[in-house]
Amino acid sequence: MIRWIRRSGAARSALVLWLAACAPVLLKATSAGGRDLWVLLAGFPLLAGAAAVGRTRPLVGLAVAVGLSLALNLELFTSSYWAALALWGYLTGRWTAGARPALWFFAAFAVAGALLTWVTDAGVWTWFTALTTLLLLVVLPWLLGRYRRQYEHLVRAGWELADRMEREQRAAADRARLRERSRIAGDMHDSLGHDLALIALRAAALQVDPELSDRHQAAAAELREAAAAATGQLRDIIGVLRTGDDPAPTAPADEGVGALVDRARAAGLAVELEDGGADRPGGAGLPPMADRAVYRVVQEALTNAAKHAPGAAVRVRLARDPAAGEITVSVANGPRPADSGVPEPASGGNGLVGLDERVRLAGGVLAHGPSPDGGFEVSARLPLAPGVALVAGRAAAPTSTSARELARARQRVRRRLVESITVPLAVAAGLAVLWGGFHFYTQYHAVLDRTTYDSLELGEPRADVESRMPPYTMDGAPDGVAAPPPGWDCAYYGVRRYDGRSAYRLCFVDGRLVGKDVVTSR
Repeated sequence: MIRWIRRSGAARSALVLWLAACAPVLLKATSAGGRDLWVLLAGFPLLAGAAAVGRTRPLVGLAVAVGLSLALNLELFTSSYWAALALWGYLTGRWTAGARPALWFFAAFAVAGALLTWVTDAGVWTWFTALTTLLLLVVLPWLLGRYRRQYEHLVRAGWELADRMEREQRAAADRARLRERSRIAGDMHDSLGHDLALIALRAAALQVDPELSDRHQAAAAELREAAAAATGQLRDIIGVLRTGDDPAPTAPADEGVGALVDRARAAGLAVELEDGGADRPGGAGLPPMADRAVYRVVQEALTNAAKHAPGAAVRVRLARDPAAGEITVSVANGPRPADSGVPEPASGGNGLVGLDERVRLAGGVLAHGPSPDGGFEVSARLPLAPGVALVAGRAAAPTSTSARELARARQRVRRRLVESITVPLAVAAGLAVLWGGFHFYTQYHAVLDRTTYDSLELGEPRADVESRMPPYTMDGAPDGVAAPPPGWDCAYYGVRRYDGRSAYRLCFVDGRLVGKDVVTSR
């Protein structure tokens, strides 16, 4: 059923194509006669066959349209088949995968046209006109069809690439979030394990206290055993949550921002801290999650500054706003020094994704991006009270990767479409300039001297007459001049340079000069 529908659709498309190509032919055939009528009648079945195989062999249709046009006019320009030329030119570019077959066809037409005009003695102007017609009616639609095909290919490939990239980015972001959650679990293990150990230690002290009764000592022993069991369970659970590539922590679990900055400064990073006393762990009155989030923001930002802007100055600011119930932490580094001598490392961007997850779980809001001075800034707002979540300001929705890829594809295709129009127009302008220059050159050298004209005598052999003529003749008789008698072969020469209103007319019959006169346009 589907195959039949597809075949029916292809048949309808071929019928529409045939009707569009044959409409001008039908209009012309109603008033044509003689040889032209037979050529027009032959065009109907030939165009029908070309439309039938046009989808798979569009060059066949183009060859048929060109052949029929040449049969009517060696200059290729005919109102009967201009629609067929333009249609099959466009469809050849639209349905042909490569450009080489069409380019070979155009080159073959140029060579064959030159030979045909030479054999038929049609003149160089006929060849120029045929090339110009081919350029405007065939090559330009072919370029449009070809770039339409490339546009669809680029859009399809861009969407596929964007979809794959988005899937990979989502997977990488999910891994970063899971990794950050495992780090949070590790932090909770460090803090809760420490507290449980203290509980077990105090329970053990109560267990051996002689002032307590046996019942209380037994309760203390049960408390100690429960704390020890909870510590073991916590360790097992955190071990499952940790990812295999999580490095072992090298900093103390209770390290503050100030100690972190001191270690970074000792490692050679030019960092300045403005804390206002809010960097001490637990000293700022922050919930544990927010306290660790502040630490991780500074840690990740210092790591990125050392990696991407080595040698740049870094400023860490901590600002507490009790009225708003939040603390703000920001880390800004200057631009990367031009003479750092260190190549720019590749960045996956997953560190900031994980950091955003950490800040979000703590109830805060993370922001990051380039700073006005050319550097980079990471900032976060976190609540001072536990269980409070800050509301992020409404930000513009980020442009997706697929949208950016589509925009780039459209820009490339738009540029190529402009080129597809400007290049043929430039070639046409070049042909026009060449044509005009050759025309002026021939007309300049087609002027017959009056003395030579007067010396000509009727009955002279044509070879003797032409030996004294200029190298070129005029394109034809001046406008309005009556045609010579039947059987006379006449040539026209200029009386004055670039004066097309009057001419010397020399007529020959059987190789002899039979008439000479001066003709003037009416």
